[in-house]
Amino acid sequence: MVFIHDTESNLRAAAYLVNTLPGVGGDDAVDTLATLEQFDEYLRINPYTGAIRRDDAELSALRGVRRPLQGLWDVDRDGAVPLVNEMLRRGHALPRLMKHDGMDWHIHATSDDAPLATRVLVEAAMAFVDVIRADEYDRVRRCAADDCDGVYVDFSKNKSKRYCDTGNCGNRMNVNAYRQRKAQESE
Repeated sequence: MVFIHDTESNLRAAAYLVNTLPGVGGDDAVDTLATLEQFDEYLRINPYTGAIRRDDAELSALRGVRRPLQGLWDVDRDGAVPLVNEMLRRGHALPRLMKHDGMDWHIHATSDDAPLATRVLVEAAMAFVDVIRADEYDRVRRCAADDCDGVYVDFSKNKSKRYCDTGNCGNRMNVNAYRQRKAQESE
């Protein structure tokens, strides 16, 4: 494991959230976090503790943190620092250690009754603090597929991941490369 469990979970949740933006994560220009059902799916895949209302206002607020999070994939390590600091300031972060629901010690940086969007933003920022401090920002990447702008964090030991998890980018690019090789061989 490259990062501790809660850091990895929050990085995955942040990437998932950014990849719901229209035009990110494939050739669809579709917002994939537009309905309460899609919101429920996000929460099923990326569970959060604390108060969750699951209503239109909360969905709208969550959608509002996607662009600030996306900015973390558009900068280098040093450029991420002011973005992370602003997210922590905006969320009134006050980190503390918690142990609950069978999870070992981990950090909560907001109160459990803070709005979900605030908790998501601050927990993602805290995860990026770990990435920055570990000097592992080269793991924060955009998909290498020529038709995808998806984001991901490479958790592989050898830093070899090239494609996002939003679609079938890796398989699609491998099939394209295979077809190109076969076409060249038959010429």
